[in-house]
Amino acid sequence: MGGYLTPVGGYQVPSDSAPASRRTGMLALVAALIAVVVAPIVAGVLAVQIGMQVPLESLITVTGDVVWAALTPVRTLVLWVEILFWAATAIGILALALGIVATVRRRGRGAGITAMILAVLGPVVFFLLTSVLLGVGNGMAATAG
Repeated sequence: MGGYLTPVGGYQVPSDSAPASRRTGMLALVAALIAVVVAPIVAGVLAVQIGMQVPLESLITVTGDVVWAALTPVRTLVLWVEILFWAATAIGILALALGIVATVRRRGRGAGITAMILAVLGPVVFFLLTSVLLGVGNGMAATAG
């Protein structure tokens, strides 16, 4: 007859699956924090030392050209800042990829989203902090000498 069919097999309680591990999201967040907090702070400390040793007047001409030879006395510090930048870039890309995986697979979604946001902001934080602290070091040298 017309009407609704009775369900076959009756009602079954859904199986309790173990909650997904949040490890991927947390790993992404730790990587993002290293790329966004640790690397820029260490580079900023090095930038202060560079700024104290190289006056901006000798680094940038009146026309705005950069005199790279002015960085010769601090080439080791500049190399360390560059190594930190590339290491932070690689760690930030890792954090971005892990954040995407964590978000899509629901393995620490909140931490994954936070890691993605931090990874995108990482280069901005690095350049801003390094530039400001280079100027701070230059100002400290000007007032001391």
